[in-house]
Amino acid sequence: MKAIAYLGPPGTFSHEAAVAWARRVDCNWQAGVDPFLACLSLPEVLAAVQNHQAGAGILPVENSIEGAVNLTLDLILEEEGLKVIGEVVLPVCHCLLSRAKEMTAIREVWSHPQALAQCRHYLAAYLPGAKLKAVTSTAEAAREARQRPELAAIASAFAARLYQLPVLASCIQDYQDNKTRFWVLGREAPSLPGPYKTSLVVAALANRPGSLYAILKDFAEAGINLTRIESRPTKKELGEYLFFIDCEGEATGSPLKEVLAGLKARTGLLKILGSYSQDRGETACS
Repeated sequence: MKAIAYLGPPGTFSHEAAVAWARRVDCNWQAGVDPFLACLSLPEVLAAVQNHQAGAGILPVENSIEGAVNLTLDLILEEEGLKVIGEVVLPVCHCLLSRAKEMTAIREVWSHPQALAQCRHYLAAYLPGAKLKAVTSTAEAAREARQRPELAAIASAFAARLYQLPVLASCIQDYQDNKTRFWVLGREAPSLPGPYKTSLVVAALANRPGSLYAILKDFAEAGINLTRIESRPTKKELGEYLFFIDCEGEATGSPLKEVLAGLKARTGLLKILGSYSQDRGETACS
């Protein structure tokens, strides 16, 4: 089994999602082989899988607070050799990590910009005088907090264990049900139990009234539940959009198979990104 690539450095939520995926598919690696490959960017994660450095790649696709990760959608649209082979839905539990002996000793709080924004109320209430600094990842903040006791990081309990940092407060995010969904990109989907989900991207033949309805009505008439729909510009003409759709069912099984066959003749683009086992809440907050 080759490594699983993720957006690093070690200790990010992407790293935690990679570990969760490895557990779900029961990966077995040879002794001495690093099972996870930290990458500097999302394109580098894909490149690692394309170049056979990794067997799978983890890319964040949406967050329950921030919405879609547009770069991931753009990357997968351009990708030809890989497909979505799985998903991980990771609860995002932000923690305050520091070697400070008490809260009053904290002078700075570092984290990813989204993490700082998602903990705004807690920071205003408990650390109103602390300087806030945005860095490239929660893991980078944790690494720095390990070296400087006057600094606190907002990161996960997973990062706290990795960098051996005390957790001063847990679940400090403003919205307690915060979750990030990750796509697993690879060549072949593992054999996992259902229920299943299919991700696809479609474009209407023409930009005219009812064009989106003409696509979606077939799913409704077949009783297929759409779990997500997201629009992205085609990057060709202003006002022209692609639609990323997640729906229940397998692309090769009825009734979805028949719906997709009918749509091929009535859409400008129809690309199946992958059919895979749904995350059924297996991943718990660390």
